Amino acid sequence: MPWTQRYDPLGSVPLSTALALLPVLVLLGLLASHRVRAHQAALASLLTALVVAVVGVGMPAGLAGRAALFGAAYGLFPIGWILVNVLALYRLTVERGHFAVVQGSIAGVTTDRRLQLVLVAFCFGAFFEGAAGFGTPVAVTVAILIGLGFPALDASVYSLIANTAPVAFGALGTPLIALQGVTGLDLRALSAMVGHQLPLFSVIVPFWLIAAFDGWRGVRETWPALLVAGLAFAIPQHLVAVHHGPWLVDVVASVCSMATLTLFLRWWRPPAPRDGDIARGTTAAPPVPHGIRTDRTRVARAWAPWAILTLVVFAWGTPTLKALLNGLSAPTLPIDGLHQTVVRVAPVVLTPTPESAVYLFNWLSATGSGILVATLLSALVMGCGLGDVARAYARTLRDLRLALVTIAAMMALGYVTRYSGTDTILGLAFARTGVWYPFFGTLLGWLGVALTGSDTSSNVLFGGLQVVTAQQVGVDPTLMAAANSSGGVMGKMIDAQSIVVAGAATGQAGHEGTILRRVLWHSIALASLVGGWVLLQARLGLALP
Repeated sequence: MPWTQRYDPLGSVPLSTALALLPVLVLLGLLASHRVRAHQAALASLLTALVVAVVGVGMPAGLAGRAALFGAAYGLFPIGWILVNVLALYRLTVERGHFAVVQGSIAGVTTDRRLQLVLVAFCFGAFFEGAAGFGTPVAVTVAILIGLGFPALDASVYSLIANTAPVAFGALGTPLIALQGVTGLDLRALSAMVGHQLPLFSVIVPFWLIAAFDGWRGVRETWPALLVAGLAFAIPQHLVAVHHGPWLVDVVASVCSMATLTLFLRWWRPPAPRDGDIARGTTAAPPVPHGIRTDRTRVARAWAPWAILTLVVFAWGTPTLKALLNGLSAPTLPIDGLHQTVVRVAPVVLTPTPESAVYLFNWLSATGSGILVATLLSALVMGCGLGDVARAYARTLRDLRLALVTIAAMMALGYVTRYSGTDTILGLAFARTGVWYPFFGTLLGWLGVALTGSDTSSNVLFGGLQVVTAQQVGVDPTLMAAANSSGGVMGKMIDAQSIVVAGAATGQAGHEGTILRRVLWHSIALASLVGGWVLLQARLGLALP
């Protein structure tokens, strides 16, 4: 029997909003403490969300339980599947000694820790965001940074800060494609609008990253390279988003940024290191075997697994191949008792709309399966036997067991809030801000990503609400739909899924609360800046394509 969502279950907007906030407060409060580990915090928050949904909102317990199981399944596949395969590949490269060569080749570009951070976390990470998305860029970049001598916690924090501006165009434009699907707006217009919002922050993020890492003195000493990296990313990002569409924005922009920064560093160097080190919070990188920086054959072999990964993941994400693989391996599994049972109503949608709940088990076309293929091909190139691969996967699964529990619990939490409508209660609170709506509507996108761990999910949840509210307050609906995605990118660094991936990739499980505390204010500050920029666009008409 259909169940209709209730957006003011307590008959008081402030009380209903406070009720909807309870799971978020429990999660963030426990994560920020020193006594509760991430999987425990996620499970406690999930339990809170279930109680709020059933007792506070009146959702039938069976529906709430099915929503939680649906989310947990999505957390394990495809998200957990990506993490397992990426880290298994990383483990193989370390055991074969190839990762040390990769470290040496990066050091051959620059020995300055700050510029290594920009090159790896910002430029290289953006490529993986554009090709695969989900947890891939953080998992890969933190591994490289640790190999270069960055402390594990620092590698996690800086990779999360860097993985922001590219997110709206991640996974070959998936967030905007999903946004177009729920709003009915023109995809090219949405892409162009985001292309007028995020390039400014693509220039800002490298500066912000180095300010967080080495203070303003570090920024003063490296600003020419930071400007080159930012502009070389922002200009292609704008041009491709406006004139082509969302599909290849990050791929083109990241390649341009990497190539331009590498060429620039051939003739420009920052001031010499001070006090025996270049920046605070670094350790000496492991010794690089003699000849690595000059032996091009060894360097090529060492980079081969990552080149294979890049090519395979990119091919796996192209619409043609994905459609072919989905045709072979993508059974659609409607969640019995949940599919089209929950009904969304005004003001979120114009007419009552049943929510779909279909689990797409695309085991062949999933990004993680592409990474598995890349891992097996790389194992052949590195001379690994099947026994070596099996042992690497066994050790990876052992190390990730609690991280996978956390990811499953977090996605279960996100799905319970989605189907119970408590996320919409929070969204409607933002929508009541009148002329300030462009600012707070942008923060709604940030909140959506912080809750769900995905810019795509945030767009699906709040895209329709943004359009309806924008029409009511007299703002361009395309502007606000795009702002949902642009604001959401700054929530990526604080969502529990990303923090758990970072902790698992660095072997820092149990330190998620520390990571959250270190990135939280960066996320809030950058999201507020995006909101201010969108407000300025709305007031001055700066958003015209």
